[in-house]
Amino acid sequence: MKILVINAGSSSLKYQLIDMDKKTVMAKGLCERIGIDGSRLKHTPAGKDAVIIESPMPTHADAITLVIDALVSPDHGVIASMDEIGAVGHRVVHGGESFSESVVIDEKVKEGIKECIDLAPLHNPANLIGIEACEKVMPGVPQVAVFDTAFHQTMPSKAYLYGLPYEYYQKYKVRRYGFHGTSHKYVAQRAADMLGKPLEELKIITCHLGNGSSVAAIDHGKVVDTSMGLTPLAGVIMGTRCGDIDPAIVTFVMEKEGLDPKAMDNVMNKKSGVLGISGISSDFRDLLAASAEGNERARAALDMFFYTVKKFVGSYAAVMDGVDAIVFTAGVGENNAPCRAAVTSTLGYMGVAIDPVLNEQSRGDERDISAPGAKVRTLVIPTDEEMMIALDTQRLTM
Repeated sequence: MKILVINAGSSSLKYQLIDMDKKTVMAKGLCERIGIDGSRLKHTPAGKDAVIIESPMPTHADAITLVIDALVSPDHGVIASMDEIGAVGHRVVHGGESFSESVVIDEKVKEGIKECIDLAPLHNPANLIGIEACEKVMPGVPQVAVFDTAFHQTMPSKAYLYGLPYEYYQKYKVRRYGFHGTSHKYVAQRAADMLGKPLEELKIITCHLGNGSSVAAIDHGKVVDTSMGLTPLAGVIMGTRCGDIDPAIVTFVMEKEGLDPKAMDNVMNKKSGVLGISGISSDFRDLLAASAEGNERARAALDMFFYTVKKFVGSYAAVMDGVDAIVFTAGVGENNAPCRAAVTSTLGYMGVAIDPVLNEQSRGDERDISAPGAKVRTLVIPTDEEMMIALDTQRLTM
């Protein structure tokens, strides 16, 4: 079975075609500037150089048509015809409380996605456009929605409710939802495979650390808490996002700086985090280099990031009454040895200890970096959200 995985943005569309029998990516690509002058497709068949196709894409349906043409092209295609695509899996950012798992898309599902637009106004409309574009270009091909929030829907109310008037939850569904769920689910399952135990027998803390970061507590296969909240702004300090702050700071800064709500939201989402602290960059590689050269603000930004991740790890171990494995994933988690060393450095009381040589050697590969005799395993697992989407799509359409 071959599955096309789609991640649609407002003016872009990422895709991968995955052969589920071999669990390999046949081709991947990116459509840019949809609905804008200068649109183009970057298409990369497995094992070959990327092909740049410059072509007008007024709509997402035009982009999907261009993707299909590229996949079946005699020159750079990887399949003989569109009939080889058995199903399409779509990343959808927010499923609210309506969706606790991936689902085959029908009209009711699309209505549910629309109802969550208030919770993800930048993402859900684009995700829905991608779905409807595929339905138009590929009629009759099963479509599956895989939600970033779904894996976290097992959280108990004591973890997802906020200390606000309950009527805000009743009227507006103001609560913790969590994000990166597809990534947390994938690496948790891979961790169970590496440990040779069923996921339902393990307590795992997964750390998805990148420009956007989140930590999740997975107790016997179910998420019991996660760091992001109603939006992806909450939790640890991130590349440009502030993470958890005293909420009174919002109105205080707005009054002092004369900011309206939109401008303040922009400050917290785009100008804060390690970028705001360092004044240099949101890229952790730049911060490490600057810190090595003696830049104190870069060092402070890194220390804050490591510290907040460590706090979530420690609190989640308390929530679950112990932990069997800590997993590092995503760009920083997979590639940044100093991050992993700093986060685990004072967790010896929990039975956490890493091998410094294995930690330094691990860069983007799947590896157990635990020290000999460590009671808690520390794992580095590259995330593969597209494969997780494809696996769910296959499960629901076979």
